[in-house]
Amino acid sequence: MDGPVIVGAVDVHYDDADGATAALVVCTDPALATVASEHVTRIDRVAPYEPGALYRRELPCIEAVVALGPPLDLLVVDGYATLDADGRPGLGARAAHALGIPVVGVAKTPFRAATHAAEVRRGGATRPLYVTTAGGFDVDEAARLVAAMAGPYRIPTALARADHLARGRDAPPTVR
Repeated sequence: MDGPVIVGAVDVHYDDADGATAALVVCTDPALATVASEHVTRIDRVAPYEPGALYRRELPCIEAVVALGPPLDLLVVDGYATLDADGRPGLGARAAHALGIPVVGVAKTPFRAATHAAEVRRGGATRPLYVTTAGGFDVDEAARLVAAMAGPYRIPTALARADHLARGRDAPPTVR
């Protein structure tokens, strides 16, 4: 990506009370090295888990936290953007459509049908991350982007930070 870019890394954590916390880490560079802001929101009621339809539960949470931040040029989600080589939409594709921006999906585990996912190894890890895209972003470019993201470990620092904020492991800036 050329020029200034606003990229968000997002994650959602569910609790035992049918609610969730969503976190967004906003960065001003595609390597997610320069954090501009962090946003956390509590969602009191989420849809129940439905196998094959995670987006019904997670997408409203993502939309809620993204609405708190600045307009994004790209969103990075923890999970798959597309689920197979034919482009069956996953969470990332649903987010790309709903938000009108490209999405890069970074999944930690393999999905049988996702033979199209680019495998990226980071930080000396033997297990790869599985990178997919939606919204017009090229998967090879996304794989290079994920490989170059800030952080010494398998999971890029901004994604790990979003996870920690959503789980309450780190203090959020302000919960809304």
